[in-house]
Amino acid sequence: MNWRFSNRADARALPLADRHYNRQKVGAPQYVPPGKCLCLLTPAADALWVTSWPLAPYVKHAWPGAWVNSLFRNESTVRASRLIIEAVAATRGVFGEPPAIGIVSFVDASQVRHSREPGRVYRLAGWTHVGFTKAGLWVYQQLPAAMPDPVFLPDSQMDFVTQL
Repeated sequence: MNWRFSNRADARALPLADRHYNRQKVGAPQYVPPGKCLCLLTPAADALWVTSWPLAPYVKHAWPGAWVNSLFRNESTVRASRLIIEAVAATRGVFGEPPAIGIVSFVDASQVRHSREPGRVYRLAGWTHVGFTKAGLWVYQQLPAAMPDPVFLPDSQMDFVTQL
């Protein structure tokens, strides 16, 4: 497992968050939207993942109730698809049973390395391209049946419980 727990204001993660294209306020101490979240950072602080779990009534996209990968930045040598698989497993370990609608991620084709399929790393990690948002973002989704088994990160509460 390449990930370790982080938090929405981890100073080690801020440079990665500031380099992510969806960053709304570069330099702000927090980089996660409001609501429940899981922040993961590699030990070398060269990859960052955020799973958000927004309240469905406040969601403005077509997947209300889904977990949302609101930030993923990989500057490490680890394959992005491997990090995505591990992040979803860690999300399941923390959040428990996934919502029926699973997890989604939105990819801005104009902001990522040129490719015929922006966000291809999500497909390589077992996600499905399910369409586009009204703003033209590529939408990738992973339903619960396709998700990896839950993984409990070291130093998590569940890790402590399993050691008793």
